[in-house]
Amino acid sequence: MSLSKVIPFPVSQRAASAEDSLVDRLARAEPSAVGRVYDEHHTAVRAFARRLLGNEAAAEDLVQDVFVALPRAVSNFRQTSSLRTFLIGIAVNHARHHLRSAARRRAATERMGREPEQAAPPTPEQDLRRRQLADLLTRALDQLSIDHRVTFVLCEVEERSSKEVAEITRVPEGTVRTRLHHAKKRLRVALAQEGIR
Repeated sequence: MSLSKVIPFPVSQRAASAEDSLVDRLARAEPSAVGRVYDEHHTAVRAFARRLLGNEAAAEDLVQDVFVALPRAVSNFRQTSSLRTFLIGIAVNHARHHLRSAARRRAATERMGREPEQAAPPTPEQDLRRRQLADLLTRALDQLSIDHRVTFVLCEVEERSSKEVAEITRVPEGTVRTRLHHAKKRLRVALAQEGIR
């Protein structure tokens, strides 16, 4: 009888060993390792990016930035959290640039009085209202600092725990809760100014 049948390794230990191996391969910038991580986690990273940025094209750019940066960033990976959580952390760091650029573009568009993009074909009233509310929320989110915006999206939209958000953003849990409180307060004020209560 083999020893492994008598004393089997716990599944979590085997999974951790597989992740260690994958992290080592990432550190060597093996394309197959990056591809595997992309296959396993790109959907979660894209969903976060879409929620945070409110724009499909910008979200896709952010996803690409995250996976291009991964081999360099993996040296900072501490296995106290999951690889997916680490990837969301990379996305948070790269999102700062995307958000600043998007805010500058929107401000420039408004200043120059450009025509808005082609309107979508007529939709039912309910769908139109949903889009209007989404637009109002995006504008309200634009008024938040990057830290408050990231915290709001991770906690309220993605429904992550304050502990996980603290790991992603590398701040204490108390700071996460404070940022979330201020983000909600500022969003309520911004939406109230638009007539949404």
